[in-house]
This record gives sequence, structure tokens and C-alpha cells, in this order.
Amino acid sequence: MDLKIRTSPKGKWTDITLDKPANLEEIIHIYKDRTGERPPYIYLCAKVNNSLRELDFIIDKDCNIEFLDMRSGIAKRLYQNSLLLIYMKAVKDIYGPVDVNVEYSLNKGLYTEVSADHELTEKEVNGIVDRMHQIVDADIPLKKEVIGRDEVITWLKEQGMTEKLRLLEKRPDVKNVQFYSIEDCRNLFYGLMVPSTGYIRYFSLMKYKNGILVRYPSEKNPNEVGPYIEQSMLYYAYVESKKWHKLMEVSYVEDLNEMVRSGEYNELIQLSEALHEKKISDIADMIHRQHKRIVLIAGPSSSGKTTFARRLCIQLRVNGLKPLYLGTDDYFVERSESPRDEHGEYNYEDLDALDIGLFNSNMNDLLAGKEVDMPRFDFMTGTKVFGERITSISKNQPIVIEGIHGLNEKLTPEISRDEKFKIYISPFINLNIDKHNRVPASDVRMLRRMVRDYNYRGHSPEATINSWSKVRRGEEKNIFPFIDESNVVFNSAHLYEVAVLKKYVESLLRNIGRDKEEHPTAVSILRILEFFETIEDDSIIANNSILREFIGGSVILGD
Repeated sequence: MDLKIRTSPKGKWTDITLDKPANLEEIIHIYKDRTGERPPYIYLCAKVNNSLRELDFIIDKDCNIEFLDMRSGIAKRLYQNSLLLIYMKAVKDIYGPVDVNVEYSLNKGLYTEVSADHELTEKEVNGIVDRMHQIVDADIPLKKEVIGRDEVITWLKEQGMTEKLRLLEKRPDVKNVQFYSIEDCRNLFYGLMVPSTGYIRYFSLMKYKNGILVRYPSEKNPNEVGPYIEQSMLYYAYVESKKWHKLMEVSYVEDLNEMVRSGEYNELIQLSEALHEKKISDIADMIHRQHKRIVLIAGPSSSGKTTFARRLCIQLRVNGLKPLYLGTDDYFVERSESPRDEHGEYNYEDLDALDIGLFNSNMNDLLAGKEVDMPRFDFMTGTKVFGERITSISKNQPIVIEGIHGLNEKLTPEISRDEKFKIYISPFINLNIDKHNRVPASDVRMLRRMVRDYNYRGHSPEATINSWSKVRRGEEKNIFPFIDESNVVFNSAHLYEVAVLKKYVESLLRNIGRDKEEHPTAVSILRILEFFETIEDDSIIANNSILREFIGGSVILGD
């Protein structure tokens, strides 16, 4: 039996021969013994002929195997699932059968709430951490069971797991369900797991606001939990999002599904759009009231920054202002001076790619009422062109600036803080499948980008998936660390949007064959989409909606 084994996500192929079937975990040890090599990070799962498999998967025929560690986004999700089950086991051991609600991603971790009879103290949280370390040190197997539909329904009723039960009852095609357990702690997770608790070595817990933050390593540093950086602005944005959900009577995916099946989602769409408009109006009122003249907008990829900025300009005009709108892309340094990444390619995302001096000088001159020769960057020649945009603004006229570095004070060091108003925008989708299984906000952004890239930029879904890790690395460096520099956070998500995006991307994802490197990612996203009913008729969505930036029909962008 000839097996090709890749030693790391970016490693070389090495051939070994097995004389009998073995599971992936055993093959890792065989490989280590034969080659003497030790991987730098713990392998968590593997691609077998480009299909994602847990480490208990048995290899009994020739195949290609690529082992994955935390540097892979797919393996990171698996680590999170396994860590959460260990966390739930520890909470159960100490407090009994209390609810653990997994809310959203925050600060390289997951914000959770434990419905004990009192708010847990810091000392009690430390007790949970100690118990988790005991469970990890014991290297307890994560038992996997495949259970028939009727038995699952009975068990879910007994456990009071209403959200999981509602989903299953509406899916008669599901005949068997996969459960995971650590001893007496059993739950239904829709992702994969590691073989035993000993794989989850790195984590931390901290009491945060009304809950507990379960933190884990990043893809960049898999063997340590990074330093804590306060993100209170993000937390309060999620709190606001939950209030919106309550107002719209949609807390979980099945709530949305019921509206879609009954045809009652039109009001939900209108209400969601109205909440966006009100929030944008409130932000414009704040800018006007505080006499801010430099408005900086930043957010990760596919947040809807352009549509938001245009709509904000309209609301500022309602306040009697005449904003000047511009982006920072026209302030790139000459291409010959551009920084390069580790692959020698031009890096347009780093702050060093911008002519900070010229940008600050131009903005201050505009604020002072001077006439300014603003550049236009010619991407064909890689140079700035002058003489085409001679601009001046009147007193009190604000400048609305869109750019990924808007929150970073190093972009505007020469502009008075008194003049600046910073806005962070991102879709904080807080519509979870159930109390323990989330819909990751980053997946929603990738769905948005995939639709836009395919329809308007000529990019295949494979290209979008393939570039996503690079996009995410840029966000981690240039955007996320500065969230708490913002004056306000705008949640650009719509509760209904995954149900709309589904019809645009489902067939594209299904067409990514097993021979493609992007296949496992496509499969993982399709599994999430399976939980959503599809909104086929999206004509009711307003033509100035942020979602129109991705699905088309935007009156603001003219498509």
C-alpha cells in the first residue's frame, strides 16, 4: 500500500508504505518513527484524497494524505469544536446540567454565557480552567456516535434542546445524526473533532462582561494563546445585534426558516433595512452634532463599506452638510517604492503602501479651506497623476474617507483628533444554528465576496476561497487590532442574508470538485447552508441595501 503523506500544510510529499490498514493517528506516529521528523505543530485532521477526515479515519487503500494543523482555517474550526466540548464537560462537572450558550467570536475566542443560578466570579472561572486542564491531561477519548433519527428526537426532548429539535423535525431527510461525548457530557456538533482531549493543549478562559471568553491560539501562533486586546466596541455591537434579533423575533436559524416557509419574510427584510437606515441616520446626527470633519470608515473585506459610505453621505446631506467622499487608494506610493510581501509580490494592504505625508498634508489643507491638487492613482502605470482633481471645500464641510487603515492613528498622525470620527463596519451575523453551533461571520463575508467576485469581477469561487486566507491575514494585521479606536461600530449584517446568498452560491460551491484544493472548504460552507431555507425572490430588498453591493441591483453603485 503506497501512501503519499504531506508533512505540513506547506510541506513536501513523502512516500511511505504500510503493510496493513491504519488510521490517520497511527500513520502520524509511523511517519515520525520512520523519518525522525517532528511537525512543529499538532496535527488535528487530514485531507484524504482532498476530503476532510478526522484522525480516527482508517486508511485501507492507496491515497494522498495532507495533514492539517492550526495554520489551516478548517483545522482551527475543529480545534474550536473540541475545545468547546471540553469546556462544556468542565462546566457540567462543577455546576451540573446548566446551559452553556456559545454566542459569537470575540478577541481570538468565543464569548459564552453560562446559565448558572448566579453570575460566575473570576475565582469560579479559574476553577473551570483547572478542571479543563485535568480533562486534557487525562487524554480522554472524544467518543463519536451515529444515532438514528427517532432516538435522537427522544433524547433532544429529554435534554430540552429545543433549537436542535426544531431543526431536525423540519428535516425529514436526515435519518442519522452524529454525536460527540466526553464521558457523560454528550452533544450534537455539526463539525469534526479531535480523537481525544489531549490534543487541545492551548487555551485560556477569562471572565468578561456577563459571560466567559474561551480563547484559543491563532493560525499565526498555534502553540500559544495570544495577548488579550480589549474589544469592548465589538462586544457592545453584538449586544445591540441581539436586541435587533429580539425586535425581529429571530434568534436562531429555524426562526428565520419558519418565516421563509410561511412567506412572511418580507416584513423581516423591511424591518432589517429600516434598522440599518436608522443607525446610519443616528451616526450622521452624531457627526453633525460633534462638528467632526474627517470621517474615517474601515472594516474587513465584504463589509459593505462603499454602500455604507455613500448612504452616510446622503444622511449627512439631510443634516445640511455637503460631504466630500474619497478613498485612500489614490494615495498609494509610487509602485517602485511599494513594499513587498514574503513572496516578493507588491503588498498594497500595509500602511507603508500609502503616501502618509501627502495624504495628511492634503487633508489639512482642505480643512483649512485651501485649494488642493488631489492625486488619482493610475494602476496601469503605478504612479500618481496630478492636475485632474483640483478641489476645495467650504467651512464645516466634512470629508468622508474609506480605507482599511482608517482606524489606525498612524494614517492620520498630523490631523487633530478633535477633527476625526472613526467608524468600524462589519457584518456581525449573530444568527446561530443553536446554542452551541455558530454561523461564523467570516463565512458570511466570504459568501458575500464570492457572489460579487463571480458576478462582477470574473473570479471563480475557487479563486475567492484560495485568496481568503491572505485576506484574513491582512485583516488581522491592519484592521482588527484597531477596532476599539472607533467612535462607533456599524453592523452591516442582515438577519435574512444567508437565505438570500444561498441561491447565488450553492451551485457554485457544489461544482467545486474533489480534485480541487478548495473542495473541503466548499463542503464545510455547504453544510452550514443546508440549515437555511432559500429566499428565492429577493426583489423586495431595497435598491440601496448593503446586500445589493454583492447580489447586484444597487442604485448607489449603479449596477
